[in-house]
Amino acid sequence: MGRPLNLIEKILKEHALGESEIVPGNLLCVSVDWTVASELSWSGLYEIYNRLGKPGVHRNDRIWLAADHIVDPRINHMAKPQFLIKMAEAGAKELDIKDYQPPNTTIMHTEFYRERAQPGMLIIGADSHTCSSGALGCLAVGLGTSDVVFPLITGETFFQIPETLKIEIVGKPNFGIGGKDTILHILKEFKRNTIASNRAVEYDGQGLQYLSCDARFAISNMSTEFGALAGVFVPDQQTSAFINRRKNPIFKRDSLYFRPDEGANYVEVREINLGEVVPYIALFPSPDNVVPVTEKLGMELDGCFVGACTTAEEDLILGALVLKAGLESGLKVSERGHRRVTPGSLVLIARLKEFGLLQWYEKAGFAVGAPGCSYCVGMGADQAAPGEVWLSSQNRNFENRMGKGSIANLASSSTVAASSFSMKVTDPSYLLDRVDRNEYDKYRLFWKDSQESIMYSEPKEIAPEKVTRLMAYKEELSELPEVIKSRVQRFDDDVDTDAIIPIDKMGKDDLATSAFAYVRPDFVKKVHEGAKIIVAGRGFGSGSSRETAPEALKLCGVQAVIAKSFAYIYNRNQANISLFGIRVADEGFYKAAQEGETVEILVKSRQVQVNGTTYAFQLDNLELKLQSSGGLLKRFKKHGKDVFRQLQSELSETPTSSCGTVTIEDVSCHSEKGMTW
Repeated sequence: MGRPLNLIEKILKEHALGESEIVPGNLLCVSVDWTVASELSWSGLYEIYNRLGKPGVHRNDRIWLAADHIVDPRINHMAKPQFLIKMAEAGAKELDIKDYQPPNTTIMHTEFYRERAQPGMLIIGADSHTCSSGALGCLAVGLGTSDVVFPLITGETFFQIPETLKIEIVGKPNFGIGGKDTILHILKEFKRNTIASNRAVEYDGQGLQYLSCDARFAISNMSTEFGALAGVFVPDQQTSAFINRRKNPIFKRDSLYFRPDEGANYVEVREINLGEVVPYIALFPSPDNVVPVTEKLGMELDGCFVGACTTAEEDLILGALVLKAGLESGLKVSERGHRRVTPGSLVLIARLKEFGLLQWYEKAGFAVGAPGCSYCVGMGADQAAPGEVWLSSQNRNFENRMGKGSIANLASSSTVAASSFSMKVTDPSYLLDRVDRNEYDKYRLFWKDSQESIMYSEPKEIAPEKVTRLMAYKEELSELPEVIKSRVQRFDDDVDTDAIIPIDKMGKDDLATSAFAYVRPDFVKKVHEGAKIIVAGRGFGSGSSRETAPEALKLCGVQAVIAKSFAYIYNRNQANISLFGIRVADEGFYKAAQEGETVEILVKSRQVQVNGTTYAFQLDNLELKLQSSGGLLKRFKKHGKDVFRQLQSELSETPTSSCGTVTIEDVSCHSEKGMTW
């Protein structure tokens, strides 16, 4: 018997390739069950795939590609969406992808979760909300494009086994309280990029019996807003019933139901009581700026939006029933403001029509959109105007998220629906009291008193595997300089990737000139004038998985990023493209390294200096290995499809310092003309 394992560790052990002890911090090469992508991320994936010489894909029946981000029937004829659609169609045809979802068929996470993801699977997606599928007891992780193209080709990737935070869910919720208000409650209590930062979150407890898989979906979906790399629910009878309702046996038979061992290790255990959850609103510009709706009653709104991937079928049903209750009780719809509902898939639209529920959105003045991300990315046909204040059931409310200059606030679909009558923030409780609960339970996917039987599994034992070393570690010449010296541009906590590179500036022609285009317009100019080091607080790079964020920084001339912590996906992206990023823990450094100060990074000795004082920095073995070798693409070109097994082999044999990380002396740094900045 080894050490007791939690749920996340069991899934990783099941997928492990080669020998590695399942303890946090160890590098693990793993097999991948699915890769998923949108048309927006596919353009980058497909470009990298072509640059690598079209090496073929691991399994064309385990790729889910959905055109959803900026496509819309109203604009699909225009240049950018047409280009993205053609790229997706070309890739789907060339690679013979069995699960290509044409434009406006489904948001990439919606039908994938409903019909493909299975308990126990390991899923990698080119979108930060890939974690949504964790609702079904699988480990689903969003990564950047480089990170996703390799499992697409090889069926493998790597993880440093994460620490796991356990959220114990207890109590019974009041009627109408679902996943959205629950995750907002979690964000209110614990804040983003704090206890969940760079960790996996495991949800368990007595309260799970009251949460449908759709409610769990919303919680897993916004676990990335919490700062987690994944949010995974311990599967139970609800999970089994949800999976078994599928008609195609292919997408049921690979389910593996794991549960944590007694005495499993968690870095922290926190508890939330569903009975304490109320309708909330997350105020612009952060998803953790959460207060009860009752504190913002009467706040004027310009728009109400029900949609985005976080809004599952259950939320759409309840929103419709709230509108029905309001209209039948005599509420009038204000002539002022914009209202839109965008269900996540054509299947959901058909079901809402079948139930007679879509009509209530239409009667309440909502335009019905074609499935897609819509206002949640604010780049396609649906964009809020500058200065407009919106209430939305989406998952992010960062600056400019719904459109340049827009002001987004987050709430549940029932709160948005209740507020849409007067276009003022409204507590939905009085309308929820008028909803027919039997009607609600009749339509939603929730199995009361489920008698599903579950056979819980144990992960397979890890088989020894020898990997032929292609090059000794010490023989590699590092691309890192010995010294990086520059003036500082200073940022606060929780800098998100929407701020680093706005979604409408992600084209090749814009990247080198558009970093922080809207939130700090003089950023690139200052880089060119010699302020080439970013110093930031916690959670730098949170939000979207876009690899273009660190790429934009590197292309404009940024030479290093120093932060208290990095968001998980951003940190992998940063290492993959070999942008030098390090962590400094000492608060004294941040007091000294103010805007315009000169910082000197002594790479080999792992020190930074400012105003004559020296501080230690952190750079773990994996980050050092990727950054010193020029990034993941270069490593693939050298090692081919065994790139991750080779990486695991190298790091398992690498000398370590007393703290367990590679000493930089073990990697030959070099300093050539132009390399000491």
